[in-house]
Amino acid sequence: MISFDPKAVAADLRTLRDFIRYGVSRFTAAGVSFGHGTTNAFDEAVFLVLETLHLPIDQLDPYIDARLTLAEREALAVLIEARVETRKPAAYLTNRAYIQGIPFYVDERVIVPRSYIGEILFSDMIGGADFALIDDPASVERVLDLCTGSGCLAILAAQVFPNAQVDAIDLSEEALEVAAKNVADHGVEDRVTLLHGDLFAPVKGQRYDLILTNPPYVDAEAMACLPPEYLHEPDMALAAGADGMDIVRRIIAEAPRHLVDGGGLLCEFGTGREILEEDYPNLDFLWLETAESFGEVFWLTREQWKRG
Repeated sequence: MISFDPKAVAADLRTLRDFIRYGVSRFTAAGVSFGHGTTNAFDEAVFLVLETLHLPIDQLDPYIDARLTLAEREALAVLIEARVETRKPAAYLTNRAYIQGIPFYVDERVIVPRSYIGEILFSDMIGGADFALIDDPASVERVLDLCTGSGCLAILAAQVFPNAQVDAIDLSEEALEVAAKNVADHGVEDRVTLLHGDLFAPVKGQRYDLILTNPPYVDAEAMACLPPEYLHEPDMALAAGADGMDIVRRIIAEAPRHLVDGGGLLCEFGTGREILEEDYPNLDFLWLETAESFGEVFWLTREQWKRG
């Protein structure tokens, strides 16, 4: 077996273009899996190279043919090989993930954030002139983020709703340690309160204008055959029972008691739309569309629960 020699790789490759091509070749040959912020070998290689070199991840062209220092080349060679050998997502290797272009610290204490809710928060669905879930972002005073993980959605909510106080809950104390770092890094300690507990337990009796949640929703069959990349993520952030809807059902059952009149729940739940429609025939779910999904996020208002 030939051992990996980063110095040999660094001697042969010179530019960003070289390392991106090399990364695509290594990832493709090794059959690595994607889905943690990228969907293919090229995007994964670009992210890993640009993030490692502290370059803007959305500005490849100005740097594509730039020659790299020996230290930079060796660092990239090591990380590309680590991506193949460990099967860790690039976000864990760089300790960085992005939602709507905003950076967040991540490590293996939290799931790599990749929620469609981030896109919705920054779309016309919030404060848009025509159709909007929330007409006036400035009117939102209290937001709850369930299963906050890295804290990214809570932090985004603090940016989108300028007058809101945000409570963010997670069952994992380790995840809350990561969230605390992100809250501090983004300077929103006075706006975002992190709470430890099981779903709504830490906020018993409290009501909110908006509840956000991207809970675990992977079913047992999918959990049994996850690619190696996903096995680096906390199991409790993924697994949600036989059909993946165990936690979503609990949230649907409890959320109305924690919403003010006119308040709503924005929940990402994966591909279980048919399950929810069968379980709750009297609830008028609004299935939302994003750039890469349809019907994987729903919106329910307190009034819809009353009518259902």
